[in-house]
This record gives sequence, structure tokens and C-alpha cells, in this order.
Amino acid sequence: MGGVYLVHLVVMVLSLGVLAGTLCQVDDGSENGTTAVYIVTLKQAPASHYYGELRKNTNVFKHGVPRNPKQSHNPRNDSRSNQSSSSYIARVHDSLLRRVLRGEKYLKLYSYHYLINGFAVLVTPEQANKLSRRKEVANVALDFSVRTATTHTPQFLGLPQGAWPKAGGYETAGEGIVIGFIDTGIDPSHPSFSDDSSLNSYPVPSHFSGICEVTRDFPSGSCNRKLIGARHFAASAITRGIFNSSQDYASPFDGDGHGTHTASVAAGNHGIPVIVARHHFGNASGMAPRAHVAVYKALYKSFGGFAADVVAAIDQAAQDGVDVLSLSITPNRRPPGIATFFNPIDMALLSAVKAGIFAVQAAGNTGPSPKSMSSFSPWIFTVGAASHDRAYSNSIILGNNVTIHGVGLAPGTHKNTMLTLISALHALNNETTVATDMYVGECQDSSNFNRDLVKGNLLICSYSIRFVLGLSTIKQAIATAKNLSAAGVVFYMDPFVIGFQLNPIPMRVPGIIIPSPDDSKVLLQYYNSSLERNETTKKITRFGSVASILGGLKANYSNSAPKVMFYSARGPDPEDNFLDDADILKPNLVAPGNLIWAAWSSLGTDSVEFQGENFALMSGTSMAAPHIAGLAALIKQKFPSFSPAAIASALSTTASLYDNNGGPIMAQRAYSNPDINQSPATPFDMGSGFVNATAALDPGLIFDSGYDDYMSFLCGINGSSPVVLNYTGQNCLSYNSTINGTDLNLPSITIAKLYQSKTVQRSVTNIAGGETYKVGWSAPYGVTIKVAPTRFCIASGERQTLSVFFDAKMNSSTASYGRIGLFGDQGHVVNIPLSVIVKWGKAGVFFDMTMNSFTSSYGTIGLFEDQVRVLNTPLSVIVKVSYNTTTNV
Repeated sequence: MGGVYLVHLVVMVLSLGVLAGTLCQVDDGSENGTTAVYIVTLKQAPASHYYGELRKNTNVFKHGVPRNPKQSHNPRNDSRSNQSSSSYIARVHDSLLRRVLRGEKYLKLYSYHYLINGFAVLVTPEQANKLSRRKEVANVALDFSVRTATTHTPQFLGLPQGAWPKAGGYETAGEGIVIGFIDTGIDPSHPSFSDDSSLNSYPVPSHFSGICEVTRDFPSGSCNRKLIGARHFAASAITRGIFNSSQDYASPFDGDGHGTHTASVAAGNHGIPVIVARHHFGNASGMAPRAHVAVYKALYKSFGGFAADVVAAIDQAAQDGVDVLSLSITPNRRPPGIATFFNPIDMALLSAVKAGIFAVQAAGNTGPSPKSMSSFSPWIFTVGAASHDRAYSNSIILGNNVTIHGVGLAPGTHKNTMLTLISALHALNNETTVATDMYVGECQDSSNFNRDLVKGNLLICSYSIRFVLGLSTIKQAIATAKNLSAAGVVFYMDPFVIGFQLNPIPMRVPGIIIPSPDDSKVLLQYYNSSLERNETTKKITRFGSVASILGGLKANYSNSAPKVMFYSARGPDPEDNFLDDADILKPNLVAPGNLIWAAWSSLGTDSVEFQGENFALMSGTSMAAPHIAGLAALIKQKFPSFSPAAIASALSTTASLYDNNGGPIMAQRAYSNPDINQSPATPFDMGSGFVNATAALDPGLIFDSGYDDYMSFLCGINGSSPVVLNYTGQNCLSYNSTINGTDLNLPSITIAKLYQSKTVQRSVTNIAGGETYKVGWSAPYGVTIKVAPTRFCIASGERQTLSVFFDAKMNSSTASYGRIGLFGDQGHVVNIPLSVIVKWGKAGVFFDMTMNSFTSSYGTIGLFEDQVRVLNTPLSVIVKVSYNTTTNV
């Protein structure tokens, strides 16, 4: 999750549930062991499989038209926590628990029935073991925690001139598409989610069957034709005793702010004025402003999230009929087991993809280290965070004509007026000293200061790590300045804070924050050198320093962008806990995620600086993912029969590789001074590139994959057969052949280990008119490649297979990158990134026998790169006969 400071990572909770928990208590024979939540999957197929309810994608590449549902009903309100059509499955679960745990205590939290046949239950490890031994049970997994990983971005992405006109304008962009959000809920009173912003009819899509919970915090009428579904899930958190109903709200209402923010990024209404701290920062719009919103609250301010709840939310969203699912969440740890793909959340999303739902997930805010990726599976579209070209700059001009740059969404002082600077430490009243309050310089309490000294002057306050931790706030310091009648406030950075990055913070009075410790020293040296003191008492007799604040309300759009932000998680995609690399490219691409204006909950507490505001400026991959969710809705609107893989392909193959100045997209490489520590982005930084919204609606060629392809991939992982059976109920023997990650028909090629040579095939389908394509490529360093054919003509709806031959020409463990480009004569350009990590070329070994012997002898060949052994090959020679010859191997 993004925050106001730097990248203010706040752990949030995900709980997604479907059915009410059933407490079964028996006085005798109860277990006294430590209990935990377990996710139990049964072998019998879920309702969606058994009753054939999955939405099939037929004629995937047929040109589509926007959905225009005639249904005009209102969303259903429901005050009950359970309104399930699969009560039979729930009864089966209850019956199994009663039989297995006869005479024992347990608490069933959820029955999963649509995508997964199973349940979440609070039991002891001994009871979990009993369940695992039942023939009906396929898998028992311990629950785990998860966390959360715009006025201008529509313009930066070219929506008003490109994608929106193709959808009929912003008034119809996304209409008929439902985006589901697994997040902290929503503030239904926000104008971004009203349904009266247009005179056009706005029917609820007929394929959506979700409900709106009704509670005291979320009364009847909270939903409308825009916000058409709202539920909350917290059973797993409640069983742990960490749910605070007064703070976390046992309803879909957003007490945090994050969920309201992400929902409005994807689907907020168009043209909503952004007014913060009484300043107007433009008008906001979601990527698909006419799309519908369904909320599955599973994130909470006061605690983390839990997989049992998340799986329930995914299951419910799929049953309700969402088209796109946006998850700004990541696990708190890398999933254990033989592969990262085998975890309850990813496997639930695999079933969602089978149901035709496009799943988007934030990459995580754990960059810039390699292998920091927190979204793993090829069926999930993983989004990293990049900057856009808007920036807010602020400056202070000192009396010695030195200008210092800083941040702060604040007005300036009067032009051509220099005001006296006075440090908070020099404006204390007689009762206050630094000895009694070591943090008094942070200006958190106006009673500590002499109002007569401060009045009409610029108050200097210190900014320390306490502001990041929420122990001190800019808002309180501003209140102090106002109470003292200060003309403005200047914050300098504590010297112990090194390499700290600040997002602009709103202020209602003239102000500035100087984020650089070096620049802060310049300010303080000028201030101290201008003080006049009594030679005897050493008391200050005159404050001689003056300054003028220029203000930071006006945005400029001259920044070089996009660039991959330092916090955005990076590839390679870790396949397991041993950090072996998967043959899967992650992230898939990057989207705007830094300094994003979007809606904020009226009671949102995630950012103290935006409390009480209707909008907030946030940063993180949590902000990037809903950009893609909204754009996916536009693609789904134009091509309603597109599979999730086809949508992913359209977004990936059309992504941009260059910034707004025509240079390569850069990636920040360090937390400290990130703009200095940057270099050209690789596919492991940005995936296929930066999203191009307009081009994604006309991709030309599509790489498609389906559920069976992903199953063949999972079955191809060594030792995976029992795990696949446990999670899916399907036997790998039913698949005639298995494939590796490189064999998946993805719009990228990633080879973790290239042993000499390899041939990879890709299949493309033409969704445009007939076109002739030429093929060009640049090979990764140390590798030669050839692509066949180098030219092909393809009619609308036809498929073409491409064969890519890789040949390693050197030994190296350093990843290298290349690209394949397909250039159509009708203007379509298809971009396929190539990544090869470890390479082993052909090597000759010459044996020269210098003696005759029947005794075995041994040796080793080591291949080294930069004095690091990357390959070890043992040698064994048994009988040696010298004939003055050599043997070449």
C-alpha cells in the first residue's frame, strides 16, 4: 500500500468470506491444543464445475461490441451475512466436520463452494491432521497473512484522445463491465461512486448477481447503479481476537481510505473536483469511469490479512459475476512448498481465470532488490509502479539569495516579501525546555511556545522519523503554527534521516518541507549565522535571517517519465523458497503508481495528513494495479469474448519501451537518492514495458492461453502431481503431456537456465484484418537467436506459429535481455521481451593420457564467472592407456 511519506508501507488485512461461521462446542472431550485457521479443500468438484456454471469463452477472437444490458434493476440490499445458493455444499462440509471431530470443539469460518469446494476452520494441529487423513479431503493448508502492497494519469496515458473515444467517450468507457476490488472497502458517499453523474441510462449488468450488505455503518441505499455490490469478510481475523469493530468497521465501509482510493483509480466517475486543504488540484477520473464497482472488503487498518478470508472473497466475487478482479495485496512471506504457485490465493485465482475473470495483482513494494516479487503465477497479471510526468515543486528563497528546493502542497508567502525565520527551539516559553521535551522542535503543541515571538514570522520545525511512524504529524505542526499566528512553517530534515524521500503533503498555510539533510544544513547555517546575541548572557537579541516561500500548489509536467520506482518489486520470478528462478516474466508491466490523486474515505485513517479530506495523494504498486484493472475493463468492453490471457496479451505486447523524451525507460536502483541511482530498465524491472492504453485496444495479434495450459505447466513441475491433485482435484495423468514455463504461450520468453541450445514456440492469433508481418529481433548478450518464419501473412482469425531458436555462446550467470518485434504493414507492432538468466555454452574437454593404469582417478571442471563458480562437472577416468593420442569430448 502506498503512503504519504516516501512509500509509507502499512500492513493491512484481507478477509474474504462467504458463509457465516458455525460454532460447534461440546463440553467433554475438547482439545486443549493451540488452535489455528486451516484451509481444507475437498476432492469433489465445486459448484461451478458440478453445475456447469463457469462462464465459457467461445469465439475468443471474434470482434466484440460493448455490452449493452437491458436489465435496469437496482442492486440488492441484504442485511444477512449469508445468502448462499449452495447450502447443500455447506451442509456436506458441516457433516464432515461433525463426523471427523466428534465431541470436539471447532469453528467453521467459511464454506467455499463456487471456485473451490472446501472450507476454512479453526482447529488444533491434531484436528487438522485428522481431517487430512480423510479420503474426502484433498488438501489441508495453514492460513497465512497478507498485506497491501487521479487527476492527471488519464491524460498521461492518452485516454481522452485515444482509448476513451474508441469506447464512445468517457461517458460510456467501461459500461457493462464489473470490476471487483479486494481491499479496505469503500466510502459509498463519495461523488466518485454516485450514479447520477450522467443523464444516460446506467443499467446494472444482467450477469452480476452480487448483493450489498446493510449495516449501521453501511445503511440501505449505500449502493446504486455505479456501486452495485458490497460485502465484508473478517472471520479469520475475528477468530484471532484482533478485530476492532469500532475502528475496523464490521461492514463494507472503508475506515482506512486505501480501498476507496484504488476503486476510484480504476472506475471513479469522470470530472470530480479534487479539493484538498481548500486547494483545487484539478478534476479526477478513473480509467474506466463508466464501469461498475463491486467491493469485497478484506483489508483493515489495524491488522494484516489472512488467506482464508482472501480465498472466500475471490470465491464470492466469481460467483457474483465480476469481470475483472483487482487485488492490491501480497503475501507477507513467500509461500512454502515445491513452488510459489501452489498457495491458496493463487490457486483460487486460477479457478477465477478459468471462469473468465481477469485477475490483476500489485507486484509489491519490496523493491528494488532482485527476486523481491510477491506475485508469482503466470495466470495473474502482475503490475509494478512507475512515475508519471506531473510533479509538485516548492522552494524557499533565503535572505542570502540561496534557493532551496523542497516539497509541500502549500501556498507561498506574499510575493517580494521576506519574512523573519525563527526556530521553534528559540521560541519556547519559560516553562518549556528541550530537556523536558526532547521532541519539542517538531512543533506538536502550541502551548510550548511564545506566541509573541512567533507571530507574523516563519516558524522552523524539525522533521524526524517520528513523522513516518505517526508519532508526530505535519497537520499538528500546521495547527501549532496557526495557533501561534505564524506566517508560515519551514520543516528541515533531521540529520539522522538519510536518503529519505517525501511525497508532497497538503498544508493550509504557507509552508515547505526540505527533504535533504544537506539542504537542511544550509538553512540552519544561514539561520544560526544571522542570529545576534548578547555578549554577556548569550541570549538572542535579534533574529536576522529572512526568507520567502514560493509555494507548491502548481504542478509542472516536465518530468522525464515514466521511470520504475525504487519500491516497485522486481523479478526474476522466484519459483520456490530456494529462490530458483521461474521461466515466467514478472512483473508483466508497469503503470502509474507514484503520486496518484484519487478518492479518499471521509473517515480514512491510513494517512493522518489526509484525514477528513475527500482525496489523497498516494504512492505504491497498490495504486498501479487498479490502473490496469480499469484499462482491462475497456478491453473487455470492446472484446467481450476475450479470455483473461488475451487481455493480458493485448496489454503486454503493446507496452511502451520509451519515456516521454524518447529515451529508454529508467529504473531507480536504490532507496537512497533514487534519482541519482538509476539505469535503463530491464524486463525484470518493468516486464513488457509501460502500459499503452490506446494501443492495447488494437493489439493486432494475441497470445492466448487457457486453464488446461496452466494445468499442464503445473503438472510439469517436478514432484507436483500430488499437490496439483490436492488443490484442483484433477490428476496430472489426465494431461497427455506437460510443459515447462517457457512453453506457455505467453507474450514473453524467459529462460532461467539455458543449456547450450533450446527451441521455444509461440502461437499468435490475428484479431485484426489481414496483415503481413516482418520479424526482427535483438538477441540477449551471450546468446544467438533465430526466429522462423521471418515474414508471414496472416488473415483475420488465423493462427501463426513462431519458432525461436536460442544458442548460448558463452557461460554466464548474469541475466541478459533481448526482444522480438513483429512489424505489421497495417501499423501493428507486437513486442516480445526475451530474458535469459544462466547460460552454458558448448565447451571442449581434451584428455591426454600420459600413463597406463587400471586404477580409477577423478577430477573436476569448474566454470567461473568473475571468480564465482557457476558450474561444477565431475570427471572420472577408469582405464588409462597411453598411445600418444588425445581424446576430445
